[in-house]
Amino acid sequence: MEFDCEGVRRLLGKYKFRDLTVEELKNVNTFFPHFRYSMDTYVFKDSSQKDLLNFTGTIPVMYQGNTYNIPIRFWILDSHPFAPPICFLKPTANMGISVGKHVDAQGRIYLPYLQNWNHPKSVIVGLIKEMITKFQEELPLYSVSSSDEARQVDLLAYIAKITEGVSDINSKSWTNEKTVNKITVVGGGELGIACTLAISAKGIADRLVLLDLSEGTKGGTMDLDIFNLPHVEISKDLSASAHSKVVIFTVNSLGNSESYLDVVQSNVDMFRTLVPTLGHYSQNGVLLVASQPVEIMTYVTWKLSAFPANQVIGTGCNLDSQRLQYIITNVLKAQSSGKDIWVIGEQGEDKVPTWGGQEEGMSHSSQAQMSNRAMELLRVKGQRSWSVGLSVADLVDSIVNNKKKVHSVSVFAKGYYDIHSEVFLSLPCILGATGVSEVIRNTVKEDTVAEKLQSSASTIHGLQQQLKL
Repeated sequence: MEFDCEGVRRLLGKYKFRDLTVEELKNVNTFFPHFRYSMDTYVFKDSSQKDLLNFTGTIPVMYQGNTYNIPIRFWILDSHPFAPPICFLKPTANMGISVGKHVDAQGRIYLPYLQNWNHPKSVIVGLIKEMITKFQEELPLYSVSSSDEARQVDLLAYIAKITEGVSDINSKSWTNEKTVNKITVVGGGELGIACTLAISAKGIADRLVLLDLSEGTKGGTMDLDIFNLPHVEISKDLSASAHSKVVIFTVNSLGNSESYLDVVQSNVDMFRTLVPTLGHYSQNGVLLVASQPVEIMTYVTWKLSAFPANQVIGTGCNLDSQRLQYIITNVLKAQSSGKDIWVIGEQGEDKVPTWGGQEEGMSHSSQAQMSNRAMELLRVKGQRSWSVGLSVADLVDSIVNNKKKVHSVSVFAKGYYDIHSEVFLSLPCILGATGVSEVIRNTVKEDTVAEKLQSSASTIHGLQQQLKL
């Protein structure tokens, strides 16, 4: 983030030594540009309150071969640099800090600036670097077994929640809680909120995290805060997603690029930051992509995450397939169960309707005629955020509850329909707890279907080759 020197100077208008503080914070921004600042109210041990500037961010700590982003918050006192800033973490009941430990009335652990550390005088960057060194020697989660990585990630997510200002959590009950079904939605736009509401309405998640990555004040997520949906947590820290069974990507770049390739590249650039981190926090989860263009962004997610292909899927043609099945059986009243009718391939104008097997009492020509009529009805429906949200909730339900249900979703298509490139296309497949357990092969050979899928694969692969991953 670009450092707003004048903005900080205005915030520090009543500070005694604001110019010195501004210069020091400029140095912090140089070394840790992701830190964010704001004015907030700090409560001291004696219950007195004071408006102070705070800097919030994470410090990268290598511990036993793993990298952890430890969330910290500095409160800058108005007498800085002659009085120290305060850094604190809010630990759980079984956590400890190995250096300079002081606990206030709210249970927060202080890391005082001038105590127990041989830091360079009045240099916050020096303090941060020394904290990193100390934590690399003994991570402030020492009471947790180093082999229990998932538990450590959960505790780090708890710290992240606290540094966002949540202070009314019973830490002991939180750490002892066994989260059965945790879901994360990435993106606080219309689609992200639609997914959150749909998943919440279906009661799938024991804990649902909505990562609102928008700058400044909350947009649509503010209303979710106001009306307090049960089990829904809104966060800006990626570590809050830790240990999710499904991570849903709904974000799309809002850049002003003129070419389609530039727009897609903007999305790729955004995913390059998000995917590796979110994948690290939920290594056993399924990454579900709803961002557009879904086939390409699913491929990008697969490459950036280094996950097995079965754990990375896109929403693809799931909504179209469900609608097509409904139209054929309930609108056109066909003598068919509709269960073997799918929309496959590339989501958009080039999608392909297909029948999985020969329906009893219905010829191939009758199937084709019925498909054409159904597709005409389908084209006028469009895909609004709320309808995509319902489709996403349907997929999450199948994954989290291991339903082994068949969906047409974007999967790794190499090896199917004589496709030889690494692309993702919608194919009927069985979804369960580990993602895709089996891709359903069409028993009816249709050369025209294969040709269309190969054409889509070729176009998608050509665009992927132009992207900078």
